[in-house]
Amino acid sequence: MTTVPSVPLNDGTAIPQVGYGVLMIPDDETEAVVTTAIEAGYRSIDTATIYGNEAGVGAAIAASNVPRDELYVTTKLWNTDQDRPRAALESSLERLGLSSVDLYLIHWPMPAQDRYVDAWRALRELRDEGLARTIGVSNFEVHHLERLERETDVVPAVNQIELHPRLVQPELRAFHAAHGIVTEAWSPLARGALLDDPTLVSIARAHDRAPAQVVLRWHVQLGNVAIPKSATPERIAANLAVFDFALTDDEMASISALNAPDGRTGPHPDTYDGS
Repeated sequence: MTTVPSVPLNDGTAIPQVGYGVLMIPDDETEAVVTTAIEAGYRSIDTATIYGNEAGVGAAIAASNVPRDELYVTTKLWNTDQDRPRAALESSLERLGLSSVDLYLIHWPMPAQDRYVDAWRALRELRDEGLARTIGVSNFEVHHLERLERETDVVPAVNQIELHPRLVQPELRAFHAAHGIVTEAWSPLARGALLDDPTLVSIARAHDRAPAQVVLRWHVQLGNVAIPKSATPERIAANLAVFDFALTDDEMASISALNAPDGRTGPHPDTYDGS
């Protein structure tokens, strides 16, 4: 079983560097795949209210023989709940069957509704009360982060963003590094869209690895946290087997050079309206 290293956070806690994401997995299938992931060695599970599968995640945790304090559970505050974070988190905890989560994120900034600063203040209170050990954000751009720091004097521990070789996000990653924010990548494999890229195929062949493993190793060496998603047991296990080889500096640069202006697979945070 693979042992996953942890990345320290700015609040004194730490997060496993590779976790298991459950986006778009139906709730009635979630318990089985999360159980598979835990048995494969994953100790970090990433869900969200909008995914509709918190109950399935909770069922897998309840059935697991891994102690709760060895599991890292993330969920997220949905856009329509930014004016009621406490009630939203309490509902998430009820579905998860937990008394607290390890990481609670504001899912999107939703700048048009202009509630994310107040929501962030509320998350700080929930953290102080022990309902969430760590708080952070997701899909925030630099100017959103700057506003949080300016108006609350507290930066998030984590910003979970779309990040993969076609969307390298150098400006955001540099801001994170300068402010002690950990970069967490959602869609770390670009939803599979780049796994047949000749550069990745060539590097994978050189290491006798799959292209997905090469991309995840690229994330690890950049210092990112990554949360790949798969429902296939073999791929669930393979996505975790990225800590026993290393990419060269030239290989890292070649992968980063795949960055593209149209590389985004999801919506842009500045224009996303929550639909």
